[in-house]
Amino acid sequence: MSLAKKSVLFIVVILIIDQIIKIWVKTHMQIGDEIYIFGKRGMLHFIENNGMAFGMEMGGKTGKFILSLFRIIAITGIGWFLSSIIKKNANLGIVFAVSAILAGAAGNLIDSALYGMIFSESYSAPAIMFPPGGGYSSFLQGRVVDMFYFPVIQTHWPQWSPFRPGESFVFFRPIFNVSDSAITCGVLSILIFQKRMFKDFN
Repeated sequence: MSLAKKSVLFIVVILIIDQIIKIWVKTHMQIGDEIYIFGKRGMLHFIENNGMAFGMEMGGKTGKFILSLFRIIAITGIGWFLSSIIKKNANLGIVFAVSAILAGAAGNLIDSALYGMIFSESYSAPAIMFPPGGGYSSFLQGRVVDMFYFPVIQTHWPQWSPFRPGESFVFFRPIFNVSDSAITCGVLSILIFQKRMFKDFN
């Protein structure tokens, strides 16, 4: 199998897994629902991200449109870079890492671009796919579905701590999806193994 085909297959597999899980969560859970996997240390916890990472937002509909446009530009740039390193027969590791980043970015773009049009709201009941009255929003105005939550440590800062004394402390706090994981793993693998990955790259 050629390097290009391996890359495409890897991207498609990540996207399929990502979308299957997101669609299942949307159609079987409502926002705030939890399904314990490893007790209270690992669960599905359904939320929707209305903006960028960690819930940050950009000025309503206009901001979301700009953010979605930025995602499209970023995906185009990553795709161009991936194509160029494949043509140069780059190390398989860097190809898979960039492919994972591309797949993750595309997976979250699918949510923001299409989910608002094809799903009903998820606040009071699981969403309906292709509802008769139309979706909860318009093109590029959808929300990204997140569900994996691993609060391995849940405690409080000691009263003597100079930082947030007595307040709750949770590790790992972020709630994420398969796309987020793909991006994170791709970036970390490049940072950790960059010498090996770029050794024969010219």
